[in-house]
Amino acid sequence: MKLKTSLFLIIFLAVGIIRADEPKVAVTVYNNNLALVREARTIQLKKGIQEFRFVDVAAKIDPTSVHFKSLSNPDDVDLLEQNFEYDLVGTERLLQKYIDQQIVASTKDGRVFKGKLLNTTSGDVILQDEDGSVTVVKAAVLENIQFPALPEGLLTRPTLVWLLNSKKGGKQESEISYLTRGMNWHAEYVAVTNRNDTEIELSGWVSIENKSGATYQNAKVKLVAGDVHKAKKERRTYNTMPKVEALSAMAPPFQEKAFFEYHLYTLQRPATIRDRQIKQLSLFEPALVKVKKIYTYDGLANDKKVSVDLQFKNDKATGLGIPLPKGKFRVYKQDEDQSQEFIGEDNIDHTPKDEKVKITLGNAFDLVGERTILSDKKLGKRSRQQKIQVILRNHKDKQVVIHVLEHFWGDWELIGPTPPILKKDAEKVEFKAPVPANGEKKLEFTVLTRW
Repeated sequence: MKLKTSLFLIIFLAVGIIRADEPKVAVTVYNNNLALVREARTIQLKKGIQEFRFVDVAAKIDPTSVHFKSLSNPDDVDLLEQNFEYDLVGTERLLQKYIDQQIVASTKDGRVFKGKLLNTTSGDVILQDEDGSVTVVKAAVLENIQFPALPEGLLTRPTLVWLLNSKKGGKQESEISYLTRGMNWHAEYVAVTNRNDTEIELSGWVSIENKSGATYQNAKVKLVAGDVHKAKKERRTYNTMPKVEALSAMAPPFQEKAFFEYHLYTLQRPATIRDRQIKQLSLFEPALVKVKKIYTYDGLANDKKVSVDLQFKNDKATGLGIPLPKGKFRVYKQDEDQSQEFIGEDNIDHTPKDEKVKITLGNAFDLVGERTILSDKKLGKRSRQQKIQVILRNHKDKQVVIHVLEHFWGDWELIGPTPPILKKDAEKVEFKAPVPANGEKKLEFTVLTRW
């Protein structure tokens, strides 16, 4: 019986076939610790039922997602059975396999112990000599353990073991595809503002982190940006720190296109993604983008602090107009000595073209806000009226405009004299307040709330 499920078929149809002019390995990496690997190999088969071992697969492979196909003669090869062997060689596994067998243990001070291994706990080994005496060799003093041979069943690399039925012998061009955990990617943006903070020079990078347990040589690399849903699994942690590969300013950009309800970024050259490595690649050519610096005071959320944001619309008129994957956005500014100084960073979510991007950099040193409730009257069982005062102080040598946010709940309305309103929705209102140089601006308004 062929080993084929609907999941296998779905994956194969989604990834297609590796053509002769493509790299032999293709890797599609997602934002959520997941990658799809495709690999083409030439295998030698004999006629009839046989076992075939497919080595160098990812250690964190999802075996249930594997799809195998003969490209040369698909109707001539049937996959009857599949096993994922991951019992890898290691000190602990060797000791477990050699219980009740003879081993040799040596210590740091040169002593040698021979005997039958009775047990092993926390690195200690318990040996029984020929005369029946028992010796405990502590892990702290152990230096070397010798085993007569590699036990049957232990492997040096994760391996897929297939039972195949081939109608004829000879070479077969084949393709395997599978999903693996342990791979992730995210975007990083670097922006340098001009003197007046009206324009930024923006470059984008992607960081691909590989902890899958396999290296992908000269692979065709694709990245999927979007919130792809996965069935929940148990949480796992990783303690090893990957190597970071240096940035390459000469790296060609990715080609971007819409794909299903996501966006797909394809690197325009093969790249090697090594195990335990973070690879950084250029996402797009540097662009000059027009930005606005926005000061915002939210008295309920930030006490006296006035935050400063850079905002721009992700469109062609501004200088960009491409889908931006989620990631960290770092901003620098050039000093008079031509050095670039870090001025803040923020995270952005997946942002389509023609949508606004807001980067919160920090709080303005020379701007202060103060919010006071001047009066609070309960007008009935289900209504109250508050008079609120906001004082904004500007210690700069030039006028600034500060956006004042106020949050309300229930059925509310502003009554009486009101400052200029910039935005208004069901939960908040935004006022626009010009504040003179080395001066202050006072706003007062009254809100009536019913519930």
